[in-house]
Amino acid sequence: MNEFLKTLGIANPSGSGWLTVVFTFAVAWAVTWRFIPSVRQFALKVGWADLPNERRLNREPLPNAGGMAIYAGVLAAMIIASVLKPILIDSVLVQVLAILLGGSILLLVGFIDDQYGLPAQFRLLVQILAALLLVGVGIRFDAAFGGALDPVLGIVLTVVWVVGITNALNLMDGVDGLAGGISYVSAMCLLAVSAQQSSWAAGTLVLAALAGAALGFLRHNFHPSKIIMGDAGSYFFGYVLAATSILGNLKVTTVFAVLPPLFFVLLPVYDMARVIVLRLLRGQNPLSTPGRDHLHHGLLARGFSQRRVVAILWGLALASNVVGMVVSKVGLEAILVTVVGTAGLLAFTVWRRLRAALREEPAATEI
Repeated sequence: MNEFLKTLGIANPSGSGWLTVVFTFAVAWAVTWRFIPSVRQFALKVGWADLPNERRLNREPLPNAGGMAIYAGVLAAMIIASVLKPILIDSVLVQVLAILLGGSILLLVGFIDDQYGLPAQFRLLVQILAALLLVGVGIRFDAAFGGALDPVLGIVLTVVWVVGITNALNLMDGVDGLAGGISYVSAMCLLAVSAQQSSWAAGTLVLAALAGAALGFLRHNFHPSKIIMGDAGSYFFGYVLAATSILGNLKVTTVFAVLPPLFFVLLPVYDMARVIVLRLLRGQNPLSTPGRDHLHHGLLARGFSQRRVVAILWGLALASNVVGMVVSKVGLEAILVTVVGTAGLLAFTVWRRLRAALREEPAATEI
């Protein structure tokens, strides 16, 4: 056990550092899981809900304020973690606050867009500014051009990365449990990487909180969903994952140096790129209107149920994240424990949701 804890970057396995990480995860999970029913009731009362549309598959208005409960879970966990004096928190406090501040801004923009609608250009501008906030505190790609580090190229790559991942995850939020599950898988696997590298210290506790909140949310979001995260939640998840995936001194001297962080968000990126290419080939504006041409729509058209579609895409996401951990030189033991732990907690959450659905409506548990 001691050797495994050392592979997770805990210099003193007998100390409280690893317990703080686990406790941060548990607090975020508990707060999100506990308060989502209350958030759902309030959202229904005030009319915060998504109507059926081209992008989502709900047949009736569905509360879309889940992102607020997710954010509350992450924030509560981080506040408690700061009180407990976790691993290296003092030396990376600025980066932690920048990630949370940028995520908070996008959460607010996403929430306003969910309820009232905002121009796409304005949302893009805010996303760019949030990405530049990360650059300002040193969370950025260090890009090489012509044999010398080029700060402008590094800034451009960072902005494209953060804005791209934020929107890619948002576009995958079309089936119950899909975006939340992918966020949970990516956060858990990135946690295994960040915990063993001191240069990623800012990400360790943020990712623990993010993974816990995602799991707590899935308890209510797996089909049949009681609530969805909305743009607020998907923007928050996408931004934090994008930021934490590039922590450290990543030198982009060749295009292949971008691959390690890419594997952790490969499925949303592939889905977004595929949709853009297909729409361009059809002569459509790829950003004009939501459509039914995403990966999950294709699987549904082949006759798979929503649950099976989600299970397939969760599996693909986990597989790409395993490749990311291998490329990032995570030890085999740590990879195995991460995969088993991630899949086990996910299966337990799905089981709990199906049990609850059976009590609510027996036909709802049909696979």
